[in-house]
Amino acid sequence: MVVPIQTETLPAETAQKLAQLRTLLRPMRSALIAYSGGVDSALVMVVAHQELGDKALACIGVSPSYPRREMRAAVELAEQLQIPYRLVNTEEYLDENYAANPANRCYFCKTELHTHLARIAQSEAWEVVLDGANASDLGDHRPGMVAAREHNVRSPLVEAAITKPEVRQIARSLGMPVWDKPAMACLSSRVPHGTAITPQLLRQIEEAEDVLVALGFSQFRVRHHGELARIELPAEDLPKAVAHHAQIATEIRQTGYRFVTLDLAGFRAGGSSTAEAVNGTAVVPLSELMVGTLPA
Repeated sequence: MVVPIQTETLPAETAQKLAQLRTLLRPMRSALIAYSGGVDSALVMVVAHQELGDKALACIGVSPSYPRREMRAAVELAEQLQIPYRLVNTEEYLDENYAANPANRCYFCKTELHTHLARIAQSEAWEVVLDGANASDLGDHRPGMVAAREHNVRSPLVEAAITKPEVRQIARSLGMPVWDKPAMACLSSRVPHGTAITPQLLRQIEEAEDVLVALGFSQFRVRHHGELARIELPAEDLPKAVAHHAQIATEIRQTGYRFVTLDLAGFRAGGSSTAEAVNGTAVVPLSELMVGTLPA
């Protein structure tokens, strides 16, 4: 399957931004795309491939912080769209600055990735490295963008002033199956700042989240708090979690957690909620929930 140029009409302003994106990409002789499988980097990958053909190569950074289910999905999408890709192994967990899990942890992670991509670009004569940052990201605290700039990575969605809602509009107009895919941050984002990051801890979190995947949940986080796993789900999914409370609690405990809780505050994207103290959030032990009934 090759993604068509366009399958539905875009609002005029968004269509103009897509044209600007193409204008930015077309003169490039070749490009590496830092591609994670999310809709932002997937859009850059698709449009770059449409403009540059096989001179656009999607690079998927593979490490313990990247859920294997997400890596498989990213590969499947590239293969489905017949876009060349490469797996790039990174080892940010060996960097003590990253492993210490400071507030700017993402800076060290992206530094590792972009160092690898810069080496590939230099050794194989790729002209430019691109990422999927969009215009909506500019108002957020994103240390990873600092690392990208330090490595001369370009963000064509930012340059074309394309916002997150417009990314989804354009992706849908191109017939991309990930146009409505929920954002999925790396596994390290589930760990409160200051708690050391190890591959073993990340694997535990991934296995806990796989329990939710197997039950059909698509948007969630399992936040790590020592022996306690705190599940965040959208409000509309809370009844389903209650209905499956015994299975969820049992299977997540098998990954190494002693306590499993459901956060009644619901799903919150971004890293801020990982830094919250458990005592400051509304959590209910799943092992104590009765189907259809919440403790007072």
